[in-house]
Amino acid sequence: NPDPDEIQTCFPFLERQIAAIQPNFIVALGTFAAQTLLATRTPISKLRGRFHDYKGIKVVCTYHPAYLLRNPAAKRQVWEDMKMLMRAMGAELK
Repeated sequence: NPDPDEIQTCFPFLERQIAAIQPNFIVALGTFAAQTLLATRTPISKLRGRFHDYKGIKVVCTYHPAYLLRNPAAKRQVWEDMKMLMRAMGAELK
């Protein structure tokens, strides 16, 4: 897990990258990514499953891949998050 000073040091770089890329969507993988991006302390379990907003960009928060290695049953929830994202992007699901 990143230390608070590491997050504080690196976050401005991330903000500049997002501004340069101007994505329509962001997927925040895990607690630290989601909480930092959305400036919240809400647990990832409560953030996932819906869209959030970061400076006009739709954000999907879901579990980190390392969490899924320890908790394989959560893969279904992540798949639901990804399907929600794909629908919003206009991708056809089969």
